Amino acid sequence: MITRILPNLWRFTGTDKSNSYYLDVGEKVIIDAGNRSDRQEYVALFGKVVDFGSVHKVIFTHLHYDHIGNFDLFKNAKLFASAEEIAELDNNRAKAIMDENMAEKFKVKLYPLPSEIAGLEVIKTPGHTRGSVCLWYKQEKVLFTGDTLFGKKMLGRTDLPTSAPGMINASILKLVEYNYKILAGGHEY
Repeated sequence: MITRILPNLWRFTGTDKSNSYYLDVGEKVIIDAGNRSDRQEYVALFGKVVDFGSVHKVIFTHLHYDHIGNFDLFKNAKLFASAEEIAELDNNRAKAIMDENMAEKFKVKLYPLPSEIAGLEVIKTPGHTRGSVCLWYKQEKVLFTGDTLFGKKMLGRTDLPTSAPGMINASILKLVEYNYKILAGGHEY
């Protein structure tokens, strides 16, 4: 399903309720690339609003399979993740991605996220994974939360192989400081 959130912001929601966002801020940015299992629908529906070849940057909030699945559609984009996620990937690819097949496919150059990218503030929010990040689009007060926090104020799981359960509360307290109008979670729950 495709939803237009703002004139320059679109969301694709897959069958597993994983979200991928397209943001045009002069630079064309994808935030999370959805689940590979939704690839046909992703191409057919999201492809109507996104010229995959014109995307400049793909930013991953973390590297689980349901957030990186369609990474290879963006042939001209640089791919970004936190330095902590990249380290987890280098340490144990299958554990970081949580899917053997996707881990085999996801052999790409990842760039470490700076503190700001394409006008988005990068907020380190360990918990769901040690390298999870959220992104703040101050101009429109949109908070992209990956799997740290969902729209119904649910927290992301912290019982996974690369989770940091002792850090989730501090991460949530960081997010309280952001007076968002739109909470753009990694899943629709």
